[in-house]
Amino acid sequence: MSNLLVFGGSGRTGAHVLKYAAQRGHRVRALVRNPDKVQTPAGVELIQGTPANIDDIRRAAEGTEGVISVLNNGRASDNPWAKPVSPPMFMTDAARHTLTVMGEQGIRRIVLTSTQGAGDDWARLNPLVKAFIKLSNIKAGFEDHTGVDQVIRASSDIDWTLARAVTLTDKPASGPIRAAEAGTEKPGARINRADLAHFLIQTIEDDAWIRKAPLVWNTRG
Repeated sequence: MSNLLVFGGSGRTGAHVLKYAAQRGHRVRALVRNPDKVQTPAGVELIQGTPANIDDIRRAAEGTEGVISVLNNGRASDNPWAKPVSPPMFMTDAARHTLTVMGEQGIRRIVLTSTQGAGDDWARLNPLVKAFIKLSNIKAGFEDHTGVDQVIRASSDIDWTLARAVTLTDKPASGPIRAAEAGTEKPGARINRADLAHFLIQTIEDDAWIRKAPLVWNTRG
């Protein structure tokens, strides 16, 4: 698979995805709202638009073979009480649009970032963590990730992977990375965005974790 469409390429994780995918020799197209504000490696094509608009996705997806989504339900800052800036259920709506376009254009493979605690993993979270999420504006992101989880799992003809990242950091890539299905191992506390990007690319290259939602973490650091 060499023709990839990336959503969220202007974000902190997405920048690593674009860089690493280009280094691996993939032809990469990224759908971004403001191409002039995105620094990209050579060989990455930027398409102006938003995954909130299904016609923008249709244009961007033409000729691609797989999708990597690193979209996020953003807040004004990393502060848990910062004001949400994304539309409600932004990621869920984008996932629904993307699946429609994939069906129209015969694209079968998608890898998406998710989060520890999304979907059926919510029950495994510490009660104090749950209470903190519910009290803060982080809850909007969790609700959206769970919406994505539900939409993706309902698709019967798509080879999906939901990479449930633990707490993200901006440290340089340090590896190694560990992935396991929720409930089978105790995950580490953090994963670097650069290492998560490596995992996403490796997963789509290897056709690994098909129709699964592994937790992903750094085993050290």
